[in-house]
Amino acid sequence: MHGEFKVPGGKLVVVDLEVADGRISDFHLAGDFFLEPDDALLDINAAVNGLPDTADVAQIAAAVRGALPDGAQLLGFTPESVGTAVRRALVTAADWHDFAWEIVDDPAVSPMMNLALDEVLTERVGDGRRKPTLRIWEWDESAVVIGSFQSYRNEVDPEGAAKHGFQVVRRISGGGAMLMGAEQIVTYSLYVPASLVAGLTFADSYAFLDDWVLQALRSLGIDATYQPLNDITSPSGKIGGAAQKRLANGGVLHHATLSYDIDGQVLNEVLRIGRGKLSDKGTVSAAKRVDPLRSQTGLPRRAIIDRFMETFASYAGATRGTITPEEYAAAEELVRTKFSTDAWLHRVP
Repeated sequence: MHGEFKVPGGKLVVVDLEVADGRISDFHLAGDFFLEPDDALLDINAAVNGLPDTADVAQIAAAVRGALPDGAQLLGFTPESVGTAVRRALVTAADWHDFAWEIVDDPAVSPMMNLALDEVLTERVGDGRRKPTLRIWEWDESAVVIGSFQSYRNEVDPEGAAKHGFQVVRRISGGGAMLMGAEQIVTYSLYVPASLVAGLTFADSYAFLDDWVLQALRSLGIDATYQPLNDITSPSGKIGGAAQKRLANGGVLHHATLSYDIDGQVLNEVLRIGRGKLSDKGTVSAAKRVDPLRSQTGLPRRAIIDRFMETFASYAGATRGTITPEEYAAAEELVRTKFSTDAWLHRVP
């Protein structure tokens, strides 16, 4: 069995192994990481050999950590990344290049249509009716998009939203509210089969699916890193955040919003930013919580999107595609029956 795991912001971890009588055997670790002392590689191999094939990431990591000699240095990988690569080998996880990817950058639609398309396209990838896809969002009116489990009244100031022309809508994924002003953010969705994230913990899958974004941001001169669970940050501050929804048919939705040029005053008037969240971020105002891409790159928003698409095309071997008329029709029906209804918007009052 063979497994690979690219450590977000780090190196590639590769494992080869066999399973005999429910135990891992003939285990070999490889990769482009750095390890000192050199013969610690043999200690890692010995630690994994003999483990049950049901061992989870934490158990494998503990065995590796316990076998390392005093003063061992692991650069570009961790014991947990070895465990992840082993689990991906044992469940025969897929790799990015096992799929034919598409990139969709279609004309703007309403915020509700963007949300409905997320559900429709995730279902179709899960069913095998669509290739795995990266879709860039464009929208034709401003909106506040709240997470699936957020309270409407706790997150949004209706008077502030009306004053600034923000429609309030609810998405199918969890996470926090995002302010979608015209030309103010960059949002994308990934629709992937569950086999791509097989063997990853839920938390690790976030960083795994956004590693290409870190590469794109670094190519623009931003020292971007991933901060668990779902934040993309830089030394200048938070850039954005991601959210996921996994469907029963095996489709996985992973989408992220990055701030390009947020008006902090409008954000304060439209969203109710609780003291707990501000304290958690170590800041005193919502305006200071977000560091826009424009201030860090000096580039137009479309130039940043173009770099994202170029990076993803190279990363996954993706080609350009489009949403079909049938997919648009299915999304329009979901807008009518779900996303435009008070029952959905106020599912959590």
